[in-house]
Amino acid sequence: MIPSEFAYKRANSVAEALQLLKDSGGEGKLLAGGHSLLPLMKFRLTNPQSLIDISKIEELKGVKLEGGRLVVGAMTTYDELVKDETAQQQIPVLVKAVRIIGDQQVRNRGTIGGNLAHGDPAADLPGAALALDAEIEVHGDLGKETIAAEDFFIAPLVTMLGENSIVTSVSFAVPSPNSRSVYLKYEHPASGYAVIGVCAVASMDDSGKVEHIRIGINGVSDVPYRARAVEEALMGAEPTEALVKEVSENAADDGEIGSDLFASEKYRRHLAKVYTERALKEIFFS
Repeated sequence: MIPSEFAYKRANSVAEALQLLKDSGGEGKLLAGGHSLLPLMKFRLTNPQSLIDISKIEELKGVKLEGGRLVVGAMTTYDELVKDETAQQQIPVLVKAVRIIGDQQVRNRGTIGGNLAHGDPAADLPGAALALDAEIEVHGDLGKETIAAEDFFIAPLVTMLGENSIVTSVSFAVPSPNSRSVYLKYEHPASGYAVIGVCAVASMDDSGKVEHIRIGINGVSDVPYRARAVEEALMGAEPTEALVKEVSENAADDGEIGSDLFASEKYRRHLAKVYTERALKEIFFS
């Protein structure tokens, strides 16, 4: 299909992009990589009066290590992150999750900030963002603010991003050197989106007990979520295969599990348990 008529404007700075958003009176949309927005426009599910292109804003690009966190500019593409040596060394599980997003054409254009701002619960990045205690930096009418990933996602395709706001960067906590991490995904055979994605990060103390654990789950729920029931059951415990199997039964407890023509709610709950168990076994026993 063909989208409705719209005006095209290119912003050369964050300040200019914010001003163009305000001038649009709520009828403007930011254009980053375009892989989420343009299909919606073609189906006329959204009809912005103007597109504000932010793809050339240099201050929104790049990857750097800062205060124990990996800070990624919102306009950094998936491919740029995958190839970044600092990201590869500091958070390999983030690189792994991003590497399997879409195909190479998608990774060449899709952006880290655009992915999270879109708020698709079946995307791969939100689960990793939750497991890595990500923080999203947003500039808007109230100035600059930082929103924890856990608070950012509200509903399918709905986030805490305000109408006249722009995501400028995303920072991820760098796991401790003794931690292990994994991202496992069962993808939809047609779209490649996650029917279930589980990102787990964990470390153990000298006595062999869990001292840190985060489990982010995307795909099965209307909103990506942390499997807190599983995390709490494992904290301070010495992992065994029996314990991992037992606590993984609670993997769907913290999510609002959805259903569609491909997978029922019951099946998605089952997938959450199975993939959480697999992820934890890979971390603790492989």
